[in-house]
Amino acid sequence: MPIHIIPVDQLSADALDGVIKEFISRNGTDYGEFEAAMETKVRQVKQKLEKGLAVLIYDDETETTNIFRHDDPILKKLE
Repeated sequence: MPIHIIPVDQLSADALDGVIKEFISRNGTDYGEFEAAMETKVRQVKQKLEKGLAVLIYDDETETTNIFRHDDPILKKLE
């Protein structure tokens, strides 16, 4: 299968931060009325990954990573 879930504990802290920052800058996020600082966004995404509320995905075909909510329907295809 060309798509894999990557356990976040298999990445170095620097690699994980880089993936998260790239994800945030590429996808943007909705923080309501006030924009959050990058450090806050990174911390929030990292917490979701560590708690299993989000998962890190690697796509072999596109050689890209992405982050999905743990209950995203696209993840059902991986099971």
